[in-house]
Amino acid sequence: ITHFRKRLLKNLSGGYQQRVGIAQAIVHKPDLVVFDEPTNGLDPNQIVEIRHLIKSIAEERTVILSTHILPEVQAACDHILMMDHGKMVFSGTVDEFDNYIVPNTIYVRFANAPSSGVLKGVEGVNDVEDLGGQQFRVRFTDAQEVTERLVDLSTEHHWRLQEIRQEKNSLDTIFAKLMEKGK
Repeated sequence: ITHFRKRLLKNLSGGYQQRVGIAQAIVHKPDLVVFDEPTNGLDPNQIVEIRHLIKSIAEERTVILSTHILPEVQAACDHILMMDHGKMVFSGTVDEFDNYIVPNTIYVRFANAPSSGVLKGVEGVNDVEDLGGQQFRVRFTDAQEVTERLVDLSTEHHWRLQEIRQEKNSLDTIFAKLMEKGK
């Protein structure tokens, strides 16, 4: 930002104003730096730059990031403390947050798909949603058992399994569940 040192702050872009604010916050090398919505109003390139800057600052200092933008949390944080009306509803790593709700669906795609009724008859399958194009969302009781059964049945019946993966819950879904729990 030194090449803009003779400009007035109000004449800088949002991204450069953010950088100046961050520079002011860290110039005296504090042990703790708090960022409140640091990427608000920035373009995608500036958001990536600010994320990298926050991570580099966090290598030497404790950084608290206050934001409602969940992908921002996932991209920039190691640990999450989630508050609702002054009450902590979650404390843990980003991985623990991502896995807070145990996934209960498998996405599956075949080249020669059976009917959804046939898939519903597979032991351990609770429900099947036909996504079109020989793709299905399978709700299950035990992921490992259902996955193995679907692979075996696909081989046995020549369904030609092309893709199978356990689906994760969105960050928004996890956030909503945690908010419900906190009430």
